[in-house]
Amino acid sequence: MRGTLIAGTAAAAVVAVVVGTGVLNTVVNQTEQAANQVRLASCNASLGPTTTGPAGSGEGDVARLTDEQRGTAALIVSIGKQRGLPPLAWQVAIQAGMTESGLRSLRYGDRDSQGIFQMRPSMGWGSVEEVTNPTYAVNKFYDVLLEVPGWDGQRPGDSAQDVERSAFPDRYHRWEAMAAHLIGSVGQVANFTGCGQGVGALLLPAPTAAAGNAIQWALGQQGKPYVWGALTDQQNSYDCSSLMLQSYRAAGIQLPRTSREQYYAGAMLPLEQAQPGDLLFWATDESDPRTIHHVAMYLGDGKIVEAQQTGVPVHIRPVKFTEGELVNQAVRPGV
Repeated sequence: MRGTLIAGTAAAAVVAVVVGTGVLNTVVNQTEQAANQVRLASCNASLGPTTTGPAGSGEGDVARLTDEQRGTAALIVSIGKQRGLPPLAWQVAIQAGMTESGLRSLRYGDRDSQGIFQMRPSMGWGSVEEVTNPTYAVNKFYDVLLEVPGWDGQRPGDSAQDVERSAFPDRYHRWEAMAAHLIGSVGQVANFTGCGQGVGALLLPAPTAAAGNAIQWALGQQGKPYVWGALTDQQNSYDCSSLMLQSYRAAGIQLPRTSREQYYAGAMLPLEQAQPGDLLFWATDESDPRTIHHVAMYLGDGKIVEAQQTGVPVHIRPVKFTEGELVNQAVRPGV
């Protein structure tokens, strides 16, 4: 861990992007949702990585955890519940702890860094005895996280970096899938994204009538579960590419089955010029379409709708065009 503590005030708002006729609008809903006696995260939170297969679900990573690591994850969840924090906070802490120490309370680290989160006594995080006490460390992490402005409206790895101030900011994203899986298995929270149906009107016009119809159909699937390899002749569950296929099929445009094939199923344009209804793609190697592993539909206003991963239902989340693995070309189907 590097740097000093952050001061600020976090504001909480549940933001839902919804569809009506002809325009896209952002509706701010201050009502908190509850499940399993915990406050659910906003539907627009970036929960978990983009993936189309079981390899990205996090289950494999969780299976390899030791008893000590599982115990640390359980402590993070337990303290988060006691403090009334949303599951997204637990996920941020799990990702930070896994990255910094492998979810172990270490008695060593870079310079004087120690404990689960490699807190440095010399930087004001507490005494050596305190930062190596798991209960103290978890509570201290949450204290600082809650002072990060907008921590609950961004990708959890970014929030972990805001607390840790690491010289390697992107490394916290690696454990997104594992942390998301732990929220469901250890935290026993089903559908912890809190995603559901939206209501309202559009603000940004889609570039084509077909795109507008595809958006409306896709958003009507919010809250339905992710299933890898989901059938394309039913609407009970989706993976990333089946959601895109059925959304555009409902709009009269046929797309191929896989995300890699869909990359070639329309007109390509620079990512920065993407319009509502365009498809965005993620790849292990952003310059090689053969490594594409995820597709989502751009809604405008910096948001996408997607079927993301196991345990996370169809939902809306923010997207940054600088996001890791995001391919530099968008695709406009049917053009």
